[in-house]
Amino acid sequence: MSFRIVDSIIGSQGIHETDTVQHHPLGQVVSAVDPVYGAGEFIYLKGAANTAIGSVALYAPDDWSTSLLVANDIGSVSFAMAANVADQYGWYQIKGKAVAKAGTVVDGALVYATATPGQLDDAVVAGDRVKNAKFASADGTPSAGLAEIEIDRPFVDDGSAA
Repeated sequence: MSFRIVDSIIGSQGIHETDTVQHHPLGQVVSAVDPVYGAGEFIYLKGAANTAIGSVALYAPDDWSTSLLVANDIGSVSFAMAANVADQYGWYQIKGKAVAKAGTVVDGALVYATATPGQLDDAVVAGDRVKNAKFASADGTPSAGLAEIEIDRPFVDDGSAA
């Protein structure tokens, strides 16, 4: 994946970069395109410990902090574009075709949070469905431990599995 920002912003931090210096306002959203994955939207956030490329992160609009998604979480969901660990800043995907850390999953399946921080699965667990998301490949695509996923501002609400 090589997303390129298409919005006019000065001194932009690349979509796939992480930095200890904050280059944009937290919560800023930009559009970017990739020749394979197409168009997407990305939000600028502060990282959390143990974040890797494809980590699934919950983010809090009150301070734009992140935490790795786990079962029973509630809030907005994003996907790390870099190893954006604690005290670093970077972009997280919120719309388009993304890459996510995943267990054993099948193409087209619904998406669920798991007990493993930052990882998704397709095993149905009541209350842990990630809404506005579905797997777009089996696990192992584009590489081991990852799967492609289609997202449109996903969220979790700890509600019913439907």
